[in-house]
Amino acid sequence: MATNENASLSSLITSLSKSFGQVPLVAVPAVLDCVLASTGLSPLTLFTSLLDTFPTLIQDLNQKEEKLDSDQCSYVVSLIGALCHLLKKIGFKDDALELFIRRSFLPLMKMVHLFNYELLNQVAELFIDVVVKANTWAVVEANVVPVLLRSVSHSLGMLQNEESDILKWDVDSNNLVNDLSTYKERFLSASSSLSLPVSCHILSVMLEAALSNKQIAPILKSVVANGSFEGHNFAGNLIWRLCNMAERMLLQSLEHRSCAVGFLLPIIFKAFVSYSSFEIVIHGKICLFSSFFLKIWNCCRTLFSLGPLERRDAYSILSLYLSVLPCSEDCGDVDMGHEVEGFDIRTQKEFWDVIKRGLVDKEGLVRKQSLHILKTALCITEGGQSTLVSETTSYEKCSVPHGMTKRELWAEKEAKSLGVGRICNSIESNCNNQQKWEAFVLLYEMLEEYGTHLVEAAWNNQVSLLLQSFTSYDDFASSLIGAEHEKHSESKGEIFNWLAILWERGFHHDNPQVRCLIMEAFLGIKWQDYGESVNLVPETFILGSFLQGLNDPVHHKEFGVKGIYSSKTIEGAAQFLHQYAICLNARRRVAFLSNLASAAKQLSFSRAGLIGLVECIASAASRVRTDTDDHEAELGGHIFPDIVQEEFESESSPQNGKILLIDSLRFIIESSKQHFNPNYRLRVCEKVLETGASVVCTYNVPLEILLHFISSFPREFTDYGGSLRGKVQQWLLGCGKKHCTVNCSSTKMELLSSLYNFPSRFTSSHYIDNASATCNDEDLNAWEVEAKRWARVLFLAIREESHLMPILTFIQNHGTNICNQNKTLELTPVKFLILATSLVLELQIVQERTTEHGIKFRTRSEFSLLETMDRPSYPDSMVLYQKFTDVFLSIMEELVAFANLSCSIFSFRANMEDSLPSSVKGKLGGPSQRRLSSSTTTVVLQAITSMKAVALISSWCAQFRSYCSLNFAFSFFWKFYWKTISSPVCDSETGAEICLAAYEALTPVVRALASVFSPHSIACIRENDNLSPSDAEGKPLLDSLVLSFLQNINNLLAVGVLVRTRRAVLMNWKWLCLESLLSIPSYARKNGLHLEVNNSFFSNAALKEIFSDLVESLENAGEGSVLAMLRSVRLTLSLFAEGKLSSVFSACNGVDVQMMWHLVRSSWIMHMSCNKRKIAPIAALLSSVLHSSLFSNEHMHMADNAAGPLKWFVEKVVEEGTKSPRTIRLAALHLSGLWLSNPRVIKYYIKELKLLSLYGSVAFDEDFEAELADSHDTKIEISSLETSPDAELTEAFINTELYARVSVAVLFYKLADLADMVGSTNEDEDCHAALEVGKLFLLGLLDAVVSDKDLAKELYKKYSAIHRRKIRAWQMICVLSHFVCQDIVGQVTHHLHISLSRNNLPSVRQYLETFAINVYLKFPSLVGEQLVPILRDYDMRPQALSSYVFIAANIILHASKAVQSSHLDELLPPIVPLLTSHHHSLRGFTQLLVYQVLFKLFPRLDVTTSATKSLEKRCFEDLKAYLVKNSDCTRLRASMEGFLDAYNPTSSVTPAGIFINRVEELEFECVPTSLMEEVLTFLNDVREELRSSMAKDLVTIKNDSLRSNEDHKCPPNANEGNSQTQQDRDVLLDFQKKLTLSKHEKQDTEVGLFLGQKANYKQLVEIEKDGQLLDQMLQSRSLALEKVRASRQDFILVASLLDRIPNLAGLARTCEVFKAAGLAVADVNILRDKQFQLISVTADKWVPIIEVPVNSMKAYLEKKKKEGFSILGLEQTANSVSLDQYTFPKKTVLVLGREKEGVPVDIIHILDACIEIPQLGVVRSLNVHVSGAIALWEYTRQQRSQ
Repeated sequence: MATNENASLSSLITSLSKSFGQVPLVAVPAVLDCVLASTGLSPLTLFTSLLDTFPTLIQDLNQKEEKLDSDQCSYVVSLIGALCHLLKKIGFKDDALELFIRRSFLPLMKMVHLFNYELLNQVAELFIDVVVKANTWAVVEANVVPVLLRSVSHSLGMLQNEESDILKWDVDSNNLVNDLSTYKERFLSASSSLSLPVSCHILSVMLEAALSNKQIAPILKSVVANGSFEGHNFAGNLIWRLCNMAERMLLQSLEHRSCAVGFLLPIIFKAFVSYSSFEIVIHGKICLFSSFFLKIWNCCRTLFSLGPLERRDAYSILSLYLSVLPCSEDCGDVDMGHEVEGFDIRTQKEFWDVIKRGLVDKEGLVRKQSLHILKTALCITEGGQSTLVSETTSYEKCSVPHGMTKRELWAEKEAKSLGVGRICNSIESNCNNQQKWEAFVLLYEMLEEYGTHLVEAAWNNQVSLLLQSFTSYDDFASSLIGAEHEKHSESKGEIFNWLAILWERGFHHDNPQVRCLIMEAFLGIKWQDYGESVNLVPETFILGSFLQGLNDPVHHKEFGVKGIYSSKTIEGAAQFLHQYAICLNARRRVAFLSNLASAAKQLSFSRAGLIGLVECIASAASRVRTDTDDHEAELGGHIFPDIVQEEFESESSPQNGKILLIDSLRFIIESSKQHFNPNYRLRVCEKVLETGASVVCTYNVPLEILLHFISSFPREFTDYGGSLRGKVQQWLLGCGKKHCTVNCSSTKMELLSSLYNFPSRFTSSHYIDNASATCNDEDLNAWEVEAKRWARVLFLAIREESHLMPILTFIQNHGTNICNQNKTLELTPVKFLILATSLVLELQIVQERTTEHGIKFRTRSEFSLLETMDRPSYPDSMVLYQKFTDVFLSIMEELVAFANLSCSIFSFRANMEDSLPSSVKGKLGGPSQRRLSSSTTTVVLQAITSMKAVALISSWCAQFRSYCSLNFAFSFFWKFYWKTISSPVCDSETGAEICLAAYEALTPVVRALASVFSPHSIACIRENDNLSPSDAEGKPLLDSLVLSFLQNINNLLAVGVLVRTRRAVLMNWKWLCLESLLSIPSYARKNGLHLEVNNSFFSNAALKEIFSDLVESLENAGEGSVLAMLRSVRLTLSLFAEGKLSSVFSACNGVDVQMMWHLVRSSWIMHMSCNKRKIAPIAALLSSVLHSSLFSNEHMHMADNAAGPLKWFVEKVVEEGTKSPRTIRLAALHLSGLWLSNPRVIKYYIKELKLLSLYGSVAFDEDFEAELADSHDTKIEISSLETSPDAELTEAFINTELYARVSVAVLFYKLADLADMVGSTNEDEDCHAALEVGKLFLLGLLDAVVSDKDLAKELYKKYSAIHRRKIRAWQMICVLSHFVCQDIVGQVTHHLHISLSRNNLPSVRQYLETFAINVYLKFPSLVGEQLVPILRDYDMRPQALSSYVFIAANIILHASKAVQSSHLDELLPPIVPLLTSHHHSLRGFTQLLVYQVLFKLFPRLDVTTSATKSLEKRCFEDLKAYLVKNSDCTRLRASMEGFLDAYNPTSSVTPAGIFINRVEELEFECVPTSLMEEVLTFLNDVREELRSSMAKDLVTIKNDSLRSNEDHKCPPNANEGNSQTQQDRDVLLDFQKKLTLSKHEKQDTEVGLFLGQKANYKQLVEIEKDGQLLDQMLQSRSLALEKVRASRQDFILVASLLDRIPNLAGLARTCEVFKAAGLAVADVNILRDKQFQLISVTADKWVPIIEVPVNSMKAYLEKKKKEGFSILGLEQTANSVSLDQYTFPKKTVLVLGREKEGVPVDIIHILDACIEIPQLGVVRSLNVHVSGAIALWEYTRQQRSQ
């Protein structure tokens, strides 16, 4: 019997379990009740049986890897619901509930990873419902809470003692089951813990239920009243432990913080809202709930100091926290007894600082959180401003201000609706502080959310009123939340801290218009009205956001226009900072200026931004300019009146600040050098110098800092002739003005004293950082830089002859004893020589500048600084040079002796140790990494330095003394040269390094020997060769000198003991020496030295050997050797050329073609491997390879119909130049000069000329000008290029994208002069060649503009690449108009008329017209033959006719007197009919030109009567009178004033006429605005005015019509009235589908839209009166769109398998057009893609788009199938139905396949049908977007037909 009962029960449980999967949760109780009633089973039995099935269920679920599907989830929920229902039936026995928790609830919670949180919530709700109804909180407390808390503690990694504090419970053990202890030990292990989110979620749900339970709540309230809690109280225990747990979780990982913020804190704060003064007794201790908030605030402070994620969570915590704090308006019923004694976050200053930082955070979410926190703290609710609308009613009804635009009216209305008007009025009427904060919040929200026009309407008014309130009331900031929170804002200027937030957000707004508005408003504030309160503006704001805003290019649109490097924003910023700085004390002012200048190191400033920064710095540092002497006296007469006193009172004066300021100013100067324009750099340097002179006295700054600062100025500004030289001297020596802190003479003496002491300190051993007497190359470089700085400032500071005496005395004393010093202090002589070298180098610069500028040294004008300044008379520059020459000659013998002694190291190289020290062995070598020991390196560097110094000094002195006085020195040099090149080659690395150093020392020696080559030099050379005068006759002088040098150094390289990098260094010295040796002949001629007859410098064989060595080495040349090698090539080619022409050289055969091929190929390989960005190597390459001596040889350009070496090279250069702007510009400069000198070879370069003519890179080379100004090598190489045919245009355009074609235009303009000489007595072959090449190039370009694919195109966009190329081509054709001759004029006019007949923009047509005018002026006979028939072709395009009218009119106006009358008779009659053309532009254009012709050429009216005049004459007189008097014609002429009179067809075809008159605002290919463009602009404006006038007339007519209908009464008919009302409503709701307001509609709001009866008229009048017509239209459109949304078809397109954005965007657009119910995509994030938005055209805003991932498609389709949809697929299958034969169900879901694979098989199996589109072509597929559109249209067509 029992067995049968068990079997029956088991069968029942099985059936019941199966039914749970089908029965919804709400039906489970009814099913169970039926089962209990029908079977007679007890609820406990059924409960136990069902509970026994749970372990098996749990085990089955654990074996699943994927999440449960919807059926399985429904089954689990129904089963839990059944158990909970049975628990209620049982009667809430604790043991049954404990069994349920142990065997069902907790195991299921551990499996949350298998199902979604919806199931978790349902299970938790069922469980809590049982607990609440049974009031079994003790069971939950004993069985569930410990498990959950232990799970959380395990995730936190708590120790056991920490965990015990959390888990202590006062639970009665008698209520527990005996086996619970074993269960807990097993379940509470770490491996069985619940997940953190689940634990926190269940804890929060239980606490919320406990707090809201009606049975628990009274108990809690009573306990609160008693002041203590019983141990068994569930809610109190749990709240306190959750508080502790949450505090720990907030400082843990992101998951812990998320759970604490998302689950625990909301319910904890909710508990506080109900029971704000909890006192919980935990184990005898009273715990105040309010202390929890202090811990939360401390946690937030910690989070704020961490990363961005932590900061965002901290703001979320504060939002939750503030939500429980009562505001002053609604907290009256709350007991605040403990709150006052406890913690209130609003009293913390750091809290408000956190809000300020958040409001300006870069992350939008943080800003929103901060704003929410601020509004909550200030008790400003989200809807708090909604009541303001009613308060502004009276304000709205006031009269509209006059002169407001429609945009401003709309903005004002929207501002009123938001409460701006109420706040404005309130502030004006002494509003309270809460209203001021509402104004602040409103302004902030405007910047974050609202439109630009609203900011424009409300910003200035609100900010100015807030500032006005500040001047009247000082309690704005102190009332953030009431008087109790004043301590955080004791500063009077707290309002500026909050306003700075608004300004900062405005400066960083996304909309540039808003940024401009805010900046303009900020700078427009009259800061002088606020007095010293200006310095309350936060300095961090000025140094941060304000400077960033100043760096924004949007504020400087006028910057750089017409050479003016300023803007209104820069000027306003400078004025503001000037006002700000004068309110600071001296110490703060210096610190502020230092910080302001340091911003250049922290921010990357644009050109305008850097100028703005230095202007602001200079303005802030400038002296206070006042109109009265009293105020000046009050300020002490100094820029910083109290700075002197403070400096003497304390050693911690602003001295360090000044040093930092000078250093930052130096950095600014260095930054300005990156910009190309010298005027720009000059502006920056001027302001920097002005700042330094205003703040710093030179005697207060350490000399090293001052030297570094002065040396940072570009030399062209401070050297002789420089624009800043006088100002620098004025600052250095003291200006003598009243505001100077010290006497000028004292300043001068202090500076000179420091400069005099520098040499002694510099050469002193104590000055050396390293105590050891060794040095390396880095030390020498540092010393040289420092010595050069000193020398530069020295020559700026000396004013009279006596100032030089200490320096000359120092040189004399140290030079005389230099050999003795070498014995004691090894580095002192080296540093002395460096000092002497720096003086000579500076003297050379002085000499170069004085020669260049043609001025005397220290002219009196340089010292005319002030009337009070002494005007010393100082000798001219020659006296200066003589004095230094004398002192150097006096010590020359000592210097030579020291150099000879130092060079002894080179003689002992063979005996040097072979092994390297360990510190050097690992080095790779390099220019400053000698592979020598430290001591040997020091000795070698001393030798090199001594030779360099002696050679430089000797060559300098040789300019001012005879060579005889220096013969001993040059004899020493020649001996050193022969000794170096004749020494044996060492096979050890150390010996090779010594040899390398010897050649390094030889380089300056050879340079000196070449520059002063004299008869003594010839004698020294012959003496070394042991040649008698008779033997020397006929033998080349320099052959053995150079060839021995090459042989020796090549042998050293061939040994192979030097590492690769050191070999490269040796090669560099080799080419530098060779360059100097090859330059000896040119120096000899310059010095007046001529060799005897039959003597020469080089032989042909020697030159070829040198040339061969150079060419072979070019391919592997290092960047450091490129210039020297190319210069050597250039010198060699020059020697070849001179050898062929002069008898001074030995017989020379020159360079043949084969040699040139080797040269061009090797040089090109070198060019491609080196740095092509440097100007000097590019220029050297061009001048060396494309040598003028070779360019005239035609065999070098073309031979046997193949390109020669030079043509090959030019092709390569031009091709590479298309990628490198500076390459093509330098090539154009050089080639244009070569071509002009050799017109006969131009015919080989027509292709290259065309490329240069059409070339136009938009890249601008900013380093070009700077490199040209700063680099001496660059200047030399640029000067070596061929001279440009037009220096003025070259200077203007060399660094622009136009220069390539400018150079070609100038070339042919100059060639035209040669061509004009054909037929004259001066004609030659070059003249004929120039004419032929000009005609050839002209015909080539004309053929290109007619036949080329791009140049002949008629449809192209303005400013496109084709537009630019067309303009370039026709500009060049205009220049070539000089070459039109009788033999080609027919071809020229043929191509011209074809081009004129085609469509072209006016900017292009003006060049066609100019070219045509010049052709017909040159050939007047063609006018009657060609132009007259064309003008009578009235069916021609209006655009072409307009051009021909312009051509004809200008031919008449500019023809010569001989043919002008005939042209008038021929051309005027066919033009006159065009005055009546239907085409408005042609008609107006013709009227303008005919008037010009009649006004200038038609005879004045005769006094004869009209009866005696001919009909034609009277007609023309009346026509002229009409054109003169007609108002429209007068307006047209007035708008064209100056255009026709200024036009000159002759000058318009010159390079200057085409290029020089650039419009800097436009700068589009130098194209001026054409006359036709001006006419079209005028006519369009007139047409708009006419339309506006017609619209106003239409309103008048309609209103008159409405008034006339008022007298016609309609019969009273209710139906008609209803009908009429409906009709009125329909009229109101009727609108054009695409609403586009024309220009006059935007300007005039009084245009009516409909006609009607009296009611209509009244409504129209009312609308017009209120100016709300557009609002009505938009409202009607909105209603219509809502109707559209509601009428969508039941068609859903599933495109989840698609991934290409264009297809998805197109489908979105298609779905919107055909009103599909929705579009399913795999990822909705594509809606934010720019490409999707561009293609969809906002369709995504109207069609519902849902996200259905690919893995969820099956579930989605099954769901739709249950909802009654038919699931179709668009796919070609075996059973697919043709689209035209398929009838679509009304409710359809269409699935589209992937672009290539189609619909997957697993999806096809669940489709109801597959449809395919019938196809007839070969390609068997369609684009998926097209396919979807076709199918959707077919569905729509079928539904419409039904």
